[in-house]
Amino acid sequence: MILKLNNASKIVNSGSNKIALLDNINLNVEEGEFISLMGPSGSGKSTLLNCIGMLDNFTEGTYAFLDESVHTMKERQRSKLYKEYIGFVFQAYHLIDELTVYENIETPLLYKNVKSSERKALVADILDRFNIVGKKDLFPVQLSGGQQQLVGIARALIGSPKLILADEPTGNLNSKQSEEIMELFTALNKEGVTIIQATHSEKNASYGSRIINLLDGNIVVE
Repeated sequence: MILKLNNASKIVNSGSNKIALLDNINLNVEEGEFISLMGPSGSGKSTLLNCIGMLDNFTEGTYAFLDESVHTMKERQRSKLYKEYIGFVFQAYHLIDELTVYENIETPLLYKNVKSSERKALVADILDRFNIVGKKDLFPVQLSGGQQQLVGIARALIGSPKLILADEPTGNLNSKQSEEIMELFTALNKEGVTIIQATHSEKNASYGSRIINLLDGNIVVE
């Protein structure tokens, strides 16, 4: 089991009201699963991904990741855990504007203190895999949306994560690029990487081995 949520909720204050962005979520994810989260905007898909990815915290309930109890951890331990095991792919790319494609992709390896020669080999390998060797010295602003998304995915994969969290990973791409990205996720999943994607697209969702529908912060039907 890679992760387990028990009655996990995310409550925020809005004026004098309390709003539940996530309401008592119970979810078990086995290693090697490919899960698609579906639901209308505001249903809690992104919030759930962010909390699973430790970029945000559940306010109630329990969260275990690789048998470690995340909800009781200090910020530093959590940060170490997600840098080690989780790769994030965002719809808005979140590339660092001041860094080249090469440097953006290399960033997670610097956090992991990977040796320089090994970093070079890993980045060269992934640039090749994504057919973006010719773009390595360009800055994000010089790339198309599809190319920026490829760089974002390459960066998420470079550290060989156990879990990939993808938030509308093909939201800004044309259908051919979308298909390529989804095929890539399928191939990674076959290699044993666990994937959880949030998507509006029925087509993208169908690549998953399990579809979970969210509505108003609740899991409705699975």
